[in-house]
Amino acid sequence: MIPTSHYLILSLLLFTIGVIGVVTRRNVVIILMSIELILNAVNINLVAFSRHLGSIDGQAFAIFIITDAAAEAAVGLGIIIAYFRNRQTLLADEMDLLRW
Repeated sequence: MIPTSHYLILSLLLFTIGVIGVVTRRNVVIILMSIELILNAVNINLVAFSRHLGSIDGQAFAIFIITDAAAEAAVGLGIIIAYFRNRQTLLADEMDLLRW
């Protein structure tokens, strides 16, 4: 049986990689992928603590987060495709369409 600390260390690594990707990258697709990594790290934490405590609540929340992440990816990719067709760029620094 794998101890809970191993799951928490894996989650910490995924969360750290996701935060570094959000902070340092300029490409919007990579930023969305980094956000997905952060959400997966949260899911690992929820499931690990749910298993450790013998409750099913964390697993139920993880299912909701997975569905939310799928919806976020679909909407985000749709917005990115529409923006790329108009501006021919995916760099976050150059996205000023909603500014006045």
